[in-house]
Amino acid sequence: MGNSGIVTTRLSMGTGFLTRSGKSSLARLSYEEAENMVHVAYNRGIRAFDLADSYGTHEYVGKALQAYPRSDYAIFTKLWFLRGRNIREGVRPGEETEAEVTRFLREIGTDYIDCVQLHVVTSGNWNTELSDYMTELSKLKQKGVIRSHGLSCHALPAVETAVNESWVDTIHVRINPYGAQMDDAVEKVEPVVKQLHQAGKGVVGMKILGEGALVESDEQIDHCFRYILQLGAVDVMTIGIDKISDIEDCENRIRKVPV
Repeated sequence: MGNSGIVTTRLSMGTGFLTRSGKSSLARLSYEEAENMVHVAYNRGIRAFDLADSYGTHEYVGKALQAYPRSDYAIFTKLWFLRGRNIREGVRPGEETEAEVTRFLREIGTDYIDCVQLHVVTSGNWNTELSDYMTELSKLKQKGVIRSHGLSCHALPAVETAVNESWVDTIHVRINPYGAQMDDAVEKVEPVVKQLHQAGKGVVGMKILGEGALVESDEQIDHCFRYILQLGAVDVMTIGIDKISDIEDCENRIRKVPV
């Protein structure tokens, strides 16, 4: 994944599908159902797991992954800097970052996290506005608590700023060949994603299937995977998964694409 030092699988199990009220579809399952899904994903070869504090999936996925060697898989999670407790009166922005990440470690049941990202970043000036969070995450990286840091972008100006921002190790960007649930038209987003890759950022593609909007036909789904894999700029694809058949279907389709 770029210059991040992280090596993992092309497909990541996304756990934020249909999130509402702090719980994704995975977090609304029983622990047993969620655990079984993670085991199936692992046994099918998936070694990247995409979490977020706001998805409510830390404990669900973390419990299941206890069955495997920690060095065998990568965990991504996200800190939502807009949460009330992070901006309450009298608290400096970013001040609670270490406490939040310490909680993440406890919930997931791990000694380190492969990447912690700032979640839902939209401003083109984020590297100034969120500098306190950046500083605190850099300290955690130096301590070995996290292996890398970055951001999850939900607006093209934020992505463009990330291209030349050395602090960014990894980045989540919305990308697919149809422009569904993306930050702008494909012809505007694609060149920026390529610039990220050329700049050594670890690029995680999200909304590959348009958050479920691009599954009308087998050809449409295959075209999405083919586009991403042949783009040559996306290291990992995170697909929102809430049933076992999704895991098997995605893996089978990806294996068919010539790259």
